[in-house]
Amino acid sequence: MEMNLYPWQESCLKRWFENHGRGMVQAATGAGKTRLALAAAYRLQETLPCELKVKIVVPTGALMRQWNQALREFPAAVPKGGENLNGRNGAEPDARGGIDMRGGIGMWDDIGMRGSGFKTPADRRYMIYVINSARYELARQIISDLKSGSAVLLIADECHRYESGQNRLIFEFLPHIEKYRERFFSLGLSATLPGGQAYSYLASVLGKRIYTYGMARAAALQNIAPYEIFHISLSFEAEEAASYQEMTERMNVLYRNLLRPFPILRNMNQKERFELLRSLAGDKDRRIAETASLYIKLSYKRTSLVCLASARLNCACRLIELLPPDEKILVFGERVSQAEELYRLLEKRYPGRAGRYHSRMGQQANRNALERFSNGEIRILIACRALDEGLDVPDASIGIVLSGTSVQRQRVQRRGRILRKREGKRASLY
Repeated sequence: MEMNLYPWQESCLKRWFENHGRGMVQAATGAGKTRLALAAAYRLQETLPCELKVKIVVPTGALMRQWNQALREFPAAVPKGGENLNGRNGAEPDARGGIDMRGGIGMWDDIGMRGSGFKTPADRRYMIYVINSARYELARQIISDLKSGSAVLLIADECHRYESGQNRLIFEFLPHIEKYRERFFSLGLSATLPGGQAYSYLASVLGKRIYTYGMARAAALQNIAPYEIFHISLSFEAEEAASYQEMTERMNVLYRNLLRPFPILRNMNQKERFELLRSLAGDKDRRIAETASLYIKLSYKRTSLVCLASARLNCACRLIELLPPDEKILVFGERVSQAEELYRLLEKRYPGRAGRYHSRMGQQANRNALERFSNGEIRILIACRALDEGLDVPDASIGIVLSGTSVQRQRVQRRGRILRKREGKRASLY
């Protein structure tokens, strides 16, 4: 049964099976991680004498719906009723002796969803969980499936999100399944796996990194759309520049005052430095606590000034005027207020052709915006972080980063949103 996988996917699957069905994959956004995972599930089931239960964990409701669609369209498992070649629910030979591939991996009642308003019974062969729901029920359900004699494959999409805080609760089952280890499998997916302690933890629960497929290699092999990146330099307004300079000078004084008792600050990276500063903000020494607190406050205020600089909106509007009128555009921002302001400006210039997608819109409104963007009713979609990860929007060929963080992961994720391959497509990121 042909799955039409890329060579990198075949090579990756080979390594995954050699590692006993455990491991993490770091692959460029748009290169085919979802299809890789579904092929792994299908091929794994073919090797097992028992039923395989597949648990897929995602960070958002939008990604849950995307996985649901991918399951229904995947051409290799459960088409039109009947048993597959090894006696389980699957594809059925047609009149010519071939396989009826019109269905997908999950037909009829095979797929369930939990979270973001969905509460399907958890006994489906393929269960998709939003992380907020998975924290409190996934571990219990995995243990139950293993005890009942099924095998379990846990697919952790955007797995870099699950190494900290409450999200670790999804792995609570691990100490309780030793006797069922031979029937438990795992696959972590990410475009940007973390390093250090975060990686060590993920490797301990999902398995080590078994394959890396970077952006440069994906582009060279034409597995993603060809793309160009344009960096646009902007200037503060005079008043903004003065405020930035004033805050910077105050922060420099505070930093020097903290360096004297804590010279270790000099040798830390930004993340480590802020972790120490947050702990110092609660120090018993009132002077140290106030100095650290004020430094943190000024830092956030200065970052906000950069993020909301007025030149960003003016530049985005002018840029959109110059871009081809038939190209779909994704605009990425950091602040809802900024996204709303840009939306108002664009709605005046292009009535009915712009939309927005962010946390204050509500699930149904966001779903409607994505649908309108996908079917071409709107041409410009403005998002605040919510579209940074995972979402498949193959028609979008232009990305504009209105504002963002300095985090490399965010840059990679946003670039990936416009790199889904499509015939004749060329992508541009500004």
